[in-house]
Amino acid sequence: MRLFDGSERGRQAVVWAATLVPAAVCAGLAPFRDRIANTNAALVLVLVVVMAAATGPRSAGIVAALSSTLWFDFFLTKPYHHFAIATQADIETAVLLTLVGVAVTEVALWGRRQQARASKQRGYLNGVVQTAGLVAAGSSSTESLIEHVAEQLVEVLSIDDCTFDSDTREAAPAAVLRDGTVVRQGWDVDVQRFGLPTDSEIELRVQHDGITRGRFLLVASTRNVRPSVPQLQVAVALADQVGAALATHELS
Repeated sequence: MRLFDGSERGRQAVVWAATLVPAAVCAGLAPFRDRIANTNAALVLVLVVVMAAATGPRSAGIVAALSSTLWFDFFLTKPYHHFAIATQADIETAVLLTLVGVAVTEVALWGRRQQARASKQRGYLNGVVQTAGLVAAGSSSTESLIEHVAEQLVEVLSIDDCTFDSDTREAAPAAVLRDGTVVRQGWDVDVQRFGLPTDSEIELRVQHDGITRGRFLLVASTRNVRPSVPQLQVAVALADQVGAALATHELS
């Protein structure tokens, strides 16, 4: 669990803690330095770095690693209370402490990203399942289902707006295809590099059994967004739920 709320003030508080806590730990270990091997003290400091990396931004972990090395030198290596190291073994320990601290920070950051990605994917799938449930139950009108899916598309793709259009005679300049790729005037768009087009609407066709029954027009004009292919595929799946509902409505 992260100990800061993502605000600039919270971020600064965590970085300050990452700066000061290693100093306090080293000062606390200083009276026992004759009985504790410096390698063991370094392991204690690694734990401090792990805590900083696990609860704060990347800068907190890196600052904790550098601060740990600095105060390890000052309090726990000879000559004491000087920023100098006299022995080769202590130099190696200090260097390893820095390297391990930075490595731990990167591993912790990677783990948090993987967790966030998995959480988002679960959220996307839950949205598809929920929408499919509404279609299967027939508990909502077609209009409310379209509105619900439009809201889901805005959330999944992080776009500005989404509207439904039953008229598909005139194609939009850009479109999301069935496989999750985006094309603009017949050319593939590298979404991960350039983002979704910002100067035109993006068409997402609503289909069922190969028949087009409308389209969603996606707008991403105020900021550059780069949804992944799985996100775009989820968008296609959501649109298909509307296609199934419209087909059922036509038959009833």
